[in-house]
Amino acid sequence: MNSNPTAESKTLRARVLSGSFILLTGSGLVTGINLAYNIAVARFLGPTGFGHATAVYTLLILISAVTLSFQIVSAKVVAQRSSLKEKSAAYRSFHSGAWKCGVLVAVLLLLLQRVIASYLKLPSPILIVLLAIGTAFYVPLGSRRGYIQGAYGFRHLASNLVFEGVVRLGGSLLAILLGFGVRGVIAANATAVAAAYFAAVPKLAKPVPNELPIPDEFREALQAIVFFAGQVLINNCDIVVVKHFFPPVSAGLYAAVALVGRVIFAFSSAVVNSMFPLVAGTRNQERGDHGVLGASLLLVLAIGSVVALGLRLAPASIWTSLFGSQFAIAGKYGLPYLLMLYAATTVVYSLSVVIIAYEMSYKIANTSWVQLAFSGVLIAGICRFHSSLQEVIWIQLVLMMVLLAIAATPFLVEAFASSNSVHRETVSRGIRVIRRVSEDDVIAEFLKSDFENPVFREYRESLRAIVIAPHLDDPSENAKRRALLFIRHFALWKELPKGTQWFEVEIRASNLDQIRVFPRAQWRKLARGNFTLTEVAERIRKLLSRGVSEVFLSKIGSIRDCLRQDASPGAVLLIGVSENDPLTILDGNHRLVAATLTSPEALQKFRFLCGLSPRMAECCWYETNVATLFRYCTNRLRHAIRNPEAELQRLLQNS
Repeated sequence: MNSNPTAESKTLRARVLSGSFILLTGSGLVTGINLAYNIAVARFLGPTGFGHATAVYTLLILISAVTLSFQIVSAKVVAQRSSLKEKSAAYRSFHSGAWKCGVLVAVLLLLLQRVIASYLKLPSPILIVLLAIGTAFYVPLGSRRGYIQGAYGFRHLASNLVFEGVVRLGGSLLAILLGFGVRGVIAANATAVAAAYFAAVPKLAKPVPNELPIPDEFREALQAIVFFAGQVLINNCDIVVVKHFFPPVSAGLYAAVALVGRVIFAFSSAVVNSMFPLVAGTRNQERGDHGVLGASLLLVLAIGSVVALGLRLAPASIWTSLFGSQFAIAGKYGLPYLLMLYAATTVVYSLSVVIIAYEMSYKIANTSWVQLAFSGVLIAGICRFHSSLQEVIWIQLVLMMVLLAIAATPFLVEAFASSNSVHRETVSRGIRVIRRVSEDDVIAEFLKSDFENPVFREYRESLRAIVIAPHLDDPSENAKRRALLFIRHFALWKELPKGTQWFEVEIRASNLDQIRVFPRAQWRKLARGNFTLTEVAERIRKLLSRGVSEVFLSKIGSIRDCLRQDASPGAVLLIGVSENDPLTILDGNHRLVAATLTSPEALQKFRFLCGLSPRMAECCWYETNVATLFRYCTNRLRHAIRNPEAELQRLLQNS
C-alpha cells in the first residue's frame, strides 16, 4: 500500500520546522552580533561614516546575488543526490565555477573602483579595493554553504554564519580602536568572509575519474542568478539610491532604519534555507497540498509581525541611546514610524520570497523573472519619488504588495481548483444515509458494546436487562442508560457539539479510506500521524505477519477470529461534519480494524451509527489542535462537579 501523501507532507512540515528552528537560532545570534556591529560603527563613526561603511557593505550584499546563486543551486543539486560520491561531484563542479566567478567580479570592482567611489560619494577608492578582496572569497563561500545546506547540515551552516559575524564584529571594533576608521571596518568585513570560507570546508568523498555531469546545470544556475539578482536589488537598491540622492547625514539615518529590514529578512531566510533543500529532495507526491508552504508562510508572518509591532511601540529614545543623539529624527515621522513602516515592507516581501523559493525548489520557476522585473520598477520608483525618507519606504511597500499578489495568485488558483476537485471526489464517494436515529438509540448501542468494562462491574446484574435488551420507548430506561454510560464516557459524550444529529448509515469497502481511527494513546503510537483506517490496518497486518506479540495486537487478532466465526460485532459509532467528509470512529476502533483485516464482507455484520454536525470540527475527538484541546479542558472544568454515578443512584432509588 502506498504511503499517504498528507502524512508525508506533515512529516516534511515537521522537518522544515525543525530545520527552521536551528537556523532561526543561528540567525538570532547572527542578528544580535550584526546589531552590535552596526551600533558600534554608528556610535564611533557617526551618521556620515556609518553611511559610507553601510554603502560599501551593501555593495557586497548586491554581489551576493552571485554568491547565493551558487549556494541555492548547490543545495538543490546536492539534496537531490542520494550518495556521498554524487553529492561530492556536484559540489566540486559548482565550487570550481564559483572561484572563477569570484575572481571575475573582484577584477571588475578593481577596474571600476573610482567610478563606484564617485557615485556613492565615498572618501577613497581604497574601500572598493578592500571590497574586491573579500568578494574573491565571498562567491566560492556560497558553494561551500550550499553543500552544507543540501546535505541538511543546518547546525554547521548556522555556526558558520555566527562565526562570520563574530569575526566581523571583533575585527571592526579592533580596527576602530586602532584608529583605522571606515577603512578598518571594510577590511574587517573582507577578513570575516575569508575566515568563514576556510571554516566551511566540507567532508567529501574521493573524486572518481569521469564524474557524471550535472543535468540542467545552466538552467538551474540561470534561475538562481535571476532570483537572487532580483532579491538583492529589492533588498538593497534603496540604500544605494538614497546614498546618491540624499545628504550624507540623511543617508546614514536611512541606513540605520534599513537595519530592521535586514533583521527580518535574516529570520525569513532561515525558514527558506531549511525549507528549500528538504522540499527539493522529496518526490512530487510527498509535497502533498503545499502544507509546507503554508507552514513556512505562517512562520515568517508571525516573526515579522511581532518585530514590526515591537518597533512601533518602542520609544524613540531607545534608538538614540543605542546609535547616538545624532540619529534623532524630529517630527511626526520619527524613527519608530520609519522602522515600523520598513519592517512591514520587509515582511510583505519576505512572504513573496518564501513562495518563489518554494516553487524553485522543485521546478524552473518563472516568478524569478517577475521579481527581477519588479526590482527594476522599484529602482525607477525610488528615483522618481524621493522627496522624503518616508516616501521612499512607502513606494517600496506598495510595489511589494503587488509582487506578493502576483506570486501568490498561481498557488491560490491551484488551491481553489484542488478544493473543488476534492469536494467532487468526496461527494461521489460519500457514505449512504439509511435513516435518522435517536440519541437514546445511539447511547444504547454504545453501552451494549462497552458494558463488559470493569467500570460497570457492580451494575452488571441489576442493569444487564436494560442494556442487553433495551426498550427505547421507555423514558426511565433511557435515563438510566444515559447515566450509566456517563460514568465512564461523560467527558467524551459532552464534547460532541450540541444539536448533533444521528443517522444509521451504510459503509462499503470503498468508504474505508474516508474513515479515521479514534486518536487514543495506543493508536497514536501505531498511526505515526496518519490515522486513516486503511493505513492503520495495513501497519497492523505487517506487525501480525512478522509475529509481533503485544496485548494490543492480540486483542485485534482475537476479534478477527470471532468475525470469521460469524459472531455479531455490534454497532460502530462514527462522527463527522457531513456524509461526504472524513469520519472518525468514536467507538469501535478494534472491531472495525479487525473487520478491515478480515474481508470486505465482514463490514456487513456491523451496524453503523454516525453523528453529523456542521460544528464537528470544534470537537477534539474529530479535529485535534490547540483550539479544540483548549475547549475540551474548559468543558472538563465546567463539568468537574457533575457526578453521573450519583445521578444513576438517584434514578435507581426513584424506580
